[in-house]
Amino acid sequence: MNTQHFDTLIIGAGLSGIGTACQIQQAFPEREIAILERRDRLGGTWDLFRYPGVRSDSDMLTFGYKFRPWHDVKVLADGASIRDYIADTAAEYGVDEKIHYGLRTTTAEFSTAEARWTVTAVHEASGEVRTFAADFLISCTGYYDYDAGHLPTFPGIEAFTGRTVHPQHWPEDLDHTGKRVVVIGSGATAVTLVPAMADRAEHVTMLQRSPSYVFALPALDKISRALCHVLPDRWVFELGRRRNIAIQNWMYRACRRWPRQTRRFLLSQVRRKVGPSVDMRHFTPEYMPWDERLCAVPDGDLFAVLAAGDASVVTDHIDTFTEDGILLRSGARLEADIVVTATGLNVQMLGGMELFVDGDRRALHDHLTYKGVLIEGIPNLAWIFGYTNAPWTLKSDIAGRYLCRLFAHMDEHGLTVATPHDADGSALDEGMLDMLRSGYVQRAKETLPRQGRGEPWKVLMHYGRDSQVLLQDPVDDGAVRFDVARAADEVPVA
Repeated sequence: MNTQHFDTLIIGAGLSGIGTACQIQQAFPEREIAILERRDRLGGTWDLFRYPGVRSDSDMLTFGYKFRPWHDVKVLADGASIRDYIADTAAEYGVDEKIHYGLRTTTAEFSTAEARWTVTAVHEASGEVRTFAADFLISCTGYYDYDAGHLPTFPGIEAFTGRTVHPQHWPEDLDHTGKRVVVIGSGATAVTLVPAMADRAEHVTMLQRSPSYVFALPALDKISRALCHVLPDRWVFELGRRRNIAIQNWMYRACRRWPRQTRRFLLSQVRRKVGPSVDMRHFTPEYMPWDERLCAVPDGDLFAVLAAGDASVVTDHIDTFTEDGILLRSGARLEADIVVTATGLNVQMLGGMELFVDGDRRALHDHLTYKGVLIEGIPNLAWIFGYTNAPWTLKSDIAGRYLCRLFAHMDEHGLTVATPHDADGSALDEGMLDMLRSGYVQRAKETLPRQGRGEPWKVLMHYGRDSQVLLQDPVDDGAVRFDVARAADEVPVA
């Protein structure tokens, strides 16, 4: 079996993988890199999800790459535009030619003796097993299972004669024209689907067990559009990016510091948009803002279809599915031709790949995350995980820049191995996202890495602090052990 060797191997050709590859390629043009991608196209999430209205849930000036800014006044971009943006970025930096498609990575094993990772992957179309070797491994696979979304057990669903679909695998042949549609869920996917389907459906009902915080954003950045008439685009969109980062940071901190006041503010915005015809209890969560993610809707499109009567919201629990719809615990019935189960995702680390170090299996949950990028006790492994309280790419961007700093430091000093080490015993029995009450996080408590009492083991979820830690603080901070690979005659024989 032939093994291809690369200096850096990246798993995943989505937003994080392409962004990280571009930064490394730009900083180290001589470095041999490769990207392994399970799908047949790049784009990751933005290639997988094809449901009606699919779009970003963060503004694009901060969701786009810092090194290749998004130059458009559309605030929340549609999925196809984001996919094109990722593809254009990959082509501009030449990393599109470094992607190996159709490969599901199964195992990765680090050899201390060789200071090298060996990755095994299956070419799913042919069943052929391929191996790759790399000095440094970077996982950019996101955090959920691409094979199947989360689907609760619904009583009586086998009796339903209509069609059920999950947004993660939207069928191309689904026509909802003139149909009665029930969307189960209250998160970002549900609030996107309802207005997107309402224009052609007979009626769309959003069925939720409990409400989420939903707020309206302008569909277009009118400030940037006006400034483009008097300033260069590069200046305008950089100013817009800084402005939006500051607003998002302020909003999150306000929610944490003054939860009751921000709750009143968010609810007042909804009340003004939906008008008197919609019962506010459907938009009044029991939890405080940012205990779960907030949902953004462009120009309040969800509120508009509710106010117009083209869609409705029901807050109740499912008793059972029936032949023609859903019977609720309250006794009410919802008739449906199509039921969309926007019930969330299943968390999966490393795209399902198993890790081994010198033959010993390693699970991420047993390790701390170092600066939210490296993994304690596992050599030469980076794991790109974005923000949950801000645009994902803000963190993946600075994580990529940190890796470039790390590689430069290792090259300068002739080092080949970097392993974070918790010498002070700062580990907590606390997952890195335990502060969020979202269902997908709670279901993944035994999957996500842990965090420690303080830096660099504490997950900050704060762009300003992370920028300091990743881009300014010394690379050699005493928490990372640097080594040089031993020659073959120095390796002890068992």
